Amino acid sequence: MLLYPNAKINIGLNITNKLKSGYHVIESCFCPVSLYDIIEIKESNRNNLSISGIKIDGKKSNNIVSRAINTFNSDKKFNIHLHKNIPIGAGLGGGSSDGSSILKFLNNKYPKYDQEKLLSESNKIGSDCPFFIYNKIKYVTGTGDIFEEIKIDLTKKQIIIVNPKVSINTAEAFQNIYPSKPKYNLKEVLENENLENWKKFLKNDFENYAFSKVKILKKIKDHLTKVGAKYVSLSGSGSCLYGIFNIEDLDETEINFSYYSVKALA
Repeated sequence: MLLYPNAKINIGLNITNKLKSGYHVIESCFCPVSLYDIIEIKESNRNNLSISGIKIDGKKSNNIVSRAINTFNSDKKFNIHLHKNIPIGAGLGGGSSDGSSILKFLNNKYPKYDQEKLLSESNKIGSDCPFFIYNKIKYVTGTGDIFEEIKIDLTKKQIIIVNPKVSINTAEAFQNIYPSKPKYNLKEVLENENLENWKKFLKNDFENYAFSKVKILKKIKDHLTKVGAKYVSLSGSGSCLYGIFNIEDLDETEINFSYYSVKALA
């Protein structure tokens, strides 16, 4: 069986509070996009994980795919091959998507959890995993565990993702954030303002830290804006930047960085 876990981008990302537990309260819009890893999974006499594509550091037993298998705790064993295509440490949620895809596959094949339980189990393996259980554009609050419908449609836009090929450690990024209340309600802005106006109201609280850490990010953002992107932002805690374009504007646009050209998923 082949699975195709997709990436996501964050449209606006406000860090509004830090709880005594150490978790941060966020406000963001998560949008799934058509950039994919590939997972092949089949039953076997023992659990085994092999990986190709982008190099993943660390023990395979600590990989989120292995943790998803252990979390589901089936009496079945699986041989899994992960081809890693979504950049790592990039703010695109690739690891969380991999883990959620495994959990959803197992739960469909060997029914065990209702939706609420599946969401809570996915949260044990990665903070973005519950979003990928839904895998629909959502307005996200709380510690990333409260999801609401949001009425925006980006499926007719083209999204250019630029990877500076420098990873940013999420935990380190959070340590350099000072929570604050945003001036504008993100959901209201996205549902009521034109795409061209988003930059007046939206921000990603990780941008200052990411731009100080990865100097080329400002150059990339300025370039995407110059060549016609209607909105440009860091995704997650970085390090990837994305620009949202009208499709017709890209026909004669030359982008001076290697990039992924993707679509928002409905």
